[in-house]
Amino acid sequence: MWLWIHKFGSPKYFYNVSGKILPWVAGATALLIVIGLYLGLFASPADYQQRETVRIMYIHVPSAWNSMFIYLLMAASAAIGLIWNIKLADIVAAVSAPIGASFTFITLVTGSLWGKPMWGTWWEWDARLTSELILLFLYLGYIALQSAFEDRRLAARASAVLAIVGAVNVPIIYYSVQWWNTLHQPQSLGVGMSTIHPSMLWPLLIMALGFKLLYVVILLMRTRAEVLERERNNAWVQELAQALVGKSVIGSANEYR
Repeated sequence: MWLWIHKFGSPKYFYNVSGKILPWVAGATALLIVIGLYLGLFASPADYQQRETVRIMYIHVPSAWNSMFIYLLMAASAAIGLIWNIKLADIVAAVSAPIGASFTFITLVTGSLWGKPMWGTWWEWDARLTSELILLFLYLGYIALQSAFEDRRLAARASAVLAIVGAVNVPIIYYSVQWWNTLHQPQSLGVGMSTIHPSMLWPLLIMALGFKLLYVVILLMRTRAEVLERERNNAWVQELAQALVGKSVIGSANEYR
């Protein structure tokens, strides 16, 4: 197991394997999101209380789940990089932060769009909303620390500490509606329970899976680009660049003929 982890932690091995995986994951992502959007926006019924506003859920909820999932993965990757000094783990943590911040921002915006007609206000200092806003600040703080140091290793260590400490906010977000009397509605979906009708549940789950795979696609693309940037002086990257240039020259020559 550890041998496989260290092998996959090799930038060259990761680049080669991820290049084979990426097209398949991207195709599955596009298919799931198209199906999920169609079912959620057109095929599923309107809610008897929320009416058409309920359709915001198909973007809001998967984004919220992703915002927490990505932060935990970022914190875990940062911890692995900090403890075992695995370069690829530092890269995964670094490139995950902007993606997670984007999903957190979408969560807050769609939550406000839903809150105005339902609560009569764009924002409320509710426990869940406030803790989600803190999550956005944690992402932004991590990104700022990454940019604050010229030494990448020092930047990775400083930001890793913030990521690990900030992970305590994730269970607060998740359990806030149970721990406090909040304006936010209680959980409708959990382990072994659901109060959502199947006609709404299935589009939601499809969108959630599509958003998870969307994160994987963006993560692989950004990690591959960052690996090439950091390993640009290594022989395998230079050989790859020469091979790509050679293919480009051959393609141009064939077009000229």
